[in-house]
Amino acid sequence: MEQRDSRAAPPALGVGMVGYAFMGAAHSQGWRTVGRVFDLPLRPVLAAIAGRDAHAVQAAADKHGWATAETDWRALVARDDVQLVDICTPGDSHAEIAIAALEAGKHVLCEKPLANSVAEAEAMVAAAEAARARGQLAMVGFNYRRVPALAHARRLIADGRLGALRHVRVTYLQDWLVDPDFPLTWRLQREHAGSGALGDLGAHIVDLAQYLAGEVLVGVSAQTETFVGERPRLDGASSGLTASGGAGRGPVTVDDAAVFTGRLSSGALATFEATRMAPGRKNALRLEVNGEFGSLAFDLERLNELSFHDHREPATTAGFRRIVVTEAEHPYLEAWWPPGHALGYEHTFTHQARDLVLAIASGTDPVPSFADGLQVQRVLAAVEESAQKNAVYTPVQAVQAEVR
Repeated sequence: MEQRDSRAAPPALGVGMVGYAFMGAAHSQGWRTVGRVFDLPLRPVLAAIAGRDAHAVQAAADKHGWATAETDWRALVARDDVQLVDICTPGDSHAEIAIAALEAGKHVLCEKPLANSVAEAEAMVAAAEAARARGQLAMVGFNYRRVPALAHARRLIADGRLGALRHVRVTYLQDWLVDPDFPLTWRLQREHAGSGALGDLGAHIVDLAQYLAGEVLVGVSAQTETFVGERPRLDGASSGLTASGGAGRGPVTVDDAAVFTGRLSSGALATFEATRMAPGRKNALRLEVNGEFGSLAFDLERLNELSFHDHREPATTAGFRRIVVTEAEHPYLEAWWPPGHALGYEHTFTHQARDLVLAIASGTDPVPSFADGLQVQRVLAAVEESAQKNAVYTPVQAVQAEVR
């Protein structure tokens, strides 16, 4: 007779998600797979998902494996079988949902950017600090930190392989708004999105620059532009980065592109470009870090690779070398496939879920924290202020001196 494993299952961690579109699907994938890949001290359970459209949210629940569906996020937050609330809604609702969930005694994961304004982000940090004293934890979802190659880059920089940093340059280019007849989705309306390419893409690259450097931006000089001022009004619902236009046109109230320079607290210089108007670029996030001893470069479209140059090697053999980040010793790779077998975009959300579950189980502060999210929000606000003043250098009020 077959012997059954008598080990008890880990305690359940009931997860409730608010939102079910692009990010909801990505986060669902993370929660659905994390316990099947990593050995965890808690067992994530997809307890409930919430959205305003009863038919659509039930379809999402059925598709992504959620046990039940709610049409009111408040009902989800109040559920006894939900211990963690994952927020995947547009930015205008992040603060309200996160603060309510924390006050209800739930852990919180909130998709980036943390909020639509510095004031909202500050309120969220205050709520997170109060909740921390009661044992609840809060994390903001900058998933690109969980790309193994970027986590490995952070290790190399923290270990001093580049020496003192000199330059950080990051670009994030997409093309889904090139067509002037692409409809007016929520991402193009300031009251819902807060900003355009700046908050959508710029938040990611600001966080990555600070994360890799381990220090904060202290000032920026910026320009932003809206190239298409009016677009067809939305006809029905949008899905991900696709939508259908209807009759009439409405104003675009966010930026299409942002370019800015910055200075890190060590004195290193940084350059940034974020746009959704770069034909042929679907999701092109590229970065390079230069230090006194060498350089690191990364391209999201080759996300299992890292380019590394050690400038101390003899000139006759020196040059960038390609590191394939698939070894078991690389970050997160101990649980996946044999060396050389690549991972993808969706795995970053599995890694994000893993890190949060481990933090909750151990009672340690997860990263990136809401304070990290506030730091990014203050940089974005300084970028907008600088752009309004024709690129005048604008200081950034630091939340913290270092980034974890």
